[in-house]
Amino acid sequence: MKPVLRQMTATPNLSFTVRKDVGVNMINNWHYHAEIELLYIRRSAGTWLIGDHIGHFQTGDVVMTGTNLPHCFRHEAEHMEAGETICVKFLPDMLGEYFLGLPESKDIRSLFARAANGLRLEGGIRERAGQLIEQMLDDTPGRRMVNLLLMLQEIADSRDCVPLSSTGFMQSPVAATDEERIKTIFEYTMRHYHEKISLDTVAGLLHMTRPSFCRFFKNRTRKTYVQFLMEVRIGHACKLLVEDEKTVAEIGYECGYNNISHFNHQFKFITGKKPLEYKRDYLQTHR
Repeated sequence: MKPVLRQMTATPNLSFTVRKDVGVNMINNWHYHAEIELLYIRRSAGTWLIGDHIGHFQTGDVVMTGTNLPHCFRHEAEHMEAGETICVKFLPDMLGEYFLGLPESKDIRSLFARAANGLRLEGGIRERAGQLIEQMLDDTPGRRMVNLLLMLQEIADSRDCVPLSSTGFMQSPVAATDEERIKTIFEYTMRHYHEKISLDTVAGLLHMTRPSFCRFFKNRTRKTYVQFLMEVRIGHACKLLVEDEKTVAEIGYECGYNNISHFNHQFKFITGKKPLEYKRDYLQTHR
C-alpha cells in the first residue's frame, strides 16, 4: 500500500492542530502530509518507520517530521487500550512568508529544513517539548500559538536533535509502486523478525529474483535488507533489555538470534554498546 496523502482538517478558529489520540486511535498507516508534525509519545511503545529509518520508540519520546516525509508508527498490542500520543501539526507557511524571512527567524527556518529528514529529540529538549505539548492541549488559542513558537525556538537552539532518515529521501509520485513494495517488506519483517528470514523469501514476496530484490532494496532505502532486519531485531532487543528481567541469551533468542556471540556483536555494532552496558546506561539515565 502506497503512502497516503493526509489533508489537515481546518477549522475557522484554529490555524493548526493539537490532538490527543488514545488506544486504537493512535494507529496510522504509511502516510505523509504537507504539515510539519511533532508527535509526543505520552504512553506507548513500538516501532516507527520514518523515511528510510526504522527504530524503537517508547513513552516520553518526541519526534518531528517535515513536510511530505512518509512515516508510520506501529504501536505494540499492549498499548492499544490505554496508550496515548499528542500530535501537533502545522503548515510551515502558517507563520507567514514575512515572519519566516525575518533575520530573527533564521534558526526556525533552519529547523524546518532539518525536519525534512525527521528529528528525534533527546535529553533536556525532549522533556521540555513534551511539557509544552502537554500544556498546549489546554491552552487558549493565543497561548497555544505562543507556546508553539517558544517550542520551535528552543528545539532550533538545541543540539540534542538527531536526524533519522537519509538525506535525499523523498516522497515521489513516480515511485508509488516502490513504496507499495517497501510497505510489504516492512510489514512482513515486523511480523516475522524473530524467525529465520531468507533473502529468497522476501524477494519472493515481490516476485523478484534475489539479486534484483537486493538491488531494489538498497537503491530505495540506502541500506541492505540484512542491515534493515538487524536494526529491527536490535531495536526490539533494546526494548526487552530495559523492560524485562530476561537474560541476554533469552532476549537474543526472542529477537531471532540462535548464537549469543553473534547477537552481542550485532548489538554493539548498532548501539555502540554491549547489551548489559546499554541496559545499565539506560537505567541510570531514566531513574
